[in-house]
Amino acid sequence: MNEEIRLAESASKRKESYVVVIVRGICSLVRGLKVTLVEFFTRKTTECYPENRATLRMFDRFRGTLAMPCDEAGNNRCIACGLCVNTCPNATLRIESETVTDPETGKKKKRLLTYEYNLGSCMFCQLCVNVCPTQAIRFDTAFEHAVFTRDKLVKILNK
Repeated sequence: MNEEIRLAESASKRKESYVVVIVRGICSLVRGLKVTLVEFFTRKTTECYPENRATLRMFDRFRGTLAMPCDEAGNNRCIACGLCVNTCPNATLRIESETVTDPETGKKKKRLLTYEYNLGSCMFCQLCVNVCPTQAIRFDTAFEHAVFTRDKLVKILNK
């Protein structure tokens, strides 16, 4: 007799737990649908990129492409020290320089011939910009870099 009572009690507990599981599942579904409906009716901030290309402005801290600014005479501030090349973890930069004698002081100093930047292997870590003693290089906000061949991603910055 006691055994029959225990079996009946366990069966009723199983039925209650089954109903409780279904109710919890429905509550969870309603909560999820509520989140979905709230997001569906909120104002979207997505911009239509190709259409708004003329008015699109990137943030000032955006790291787009490495650039070497020049003054009005076309001179840049690079002293060809090679710190940026040594700091770059991907060997993205390559510098060619020559040693010349300064006619005024008679001292030897380096002169930059080519400053080559491989955009395809750059990971935009900004270590080269941070280590430059003369702030000769910086990142600009250009972001459209799509090309068909990787050769077009290699840029000469000092020309």
